[in-house]
Amino acid sequence: MPFDRRNLRNVLVLTGLVLITSCAEQPMDQFDFLLGTWKVEGKDQYEAWVKESQIEFSGHAYANMDRQIRILESITIKQTNDQIMYEATVPDQNEGQTIPFILNEEVKPCFSFENPGHDFPKKIQYCIISESVLDIRVLGEEGEGYSYTLLRQ
Repeated sequence: MPFDRRNLRNVLVLTGLVLITSCAEQPMDQFDFLLGTWKVEGKDQYEAWVKESQIEFSGHAYANMDRQIRILESITIKQTNDQIMYEATVPDQNEGQTIPFILNEEVKPCFSFENPGHDFPKKIQYCIISESVLDIRVLGEEGEGYSYTLLRQ
């Protein structure tokens, strides 16, 4: 088969595009800090996260009650089209329905997931204090709500 410069150029361009795309940080990589188990400071409650795929993390909040684990909330963070969604399902709330929150990328330095149409909370914010400490803010109207600290286990 004779050498064809056009084919070589096409192969090189395609190879370059593949390399550039594979080396670029994926939008969901910014949530890798969540991976593992976190303990709520001062309580026997935890939050655990795993990376299901390049576009989805799953987690759950749980408590140790009378030597039994009780799931308090199931959580996912996933990329859908051009949005990053935080979805929370609390068994005893909202008739078991999953409530979506959209990442507001304009809020820095925290990751602020927001749903202004939800009664409470309207915002769930994850703020990185250090590699082993997170500040979680659960906010409603005009910023009222509560916060707690998660410690990496």
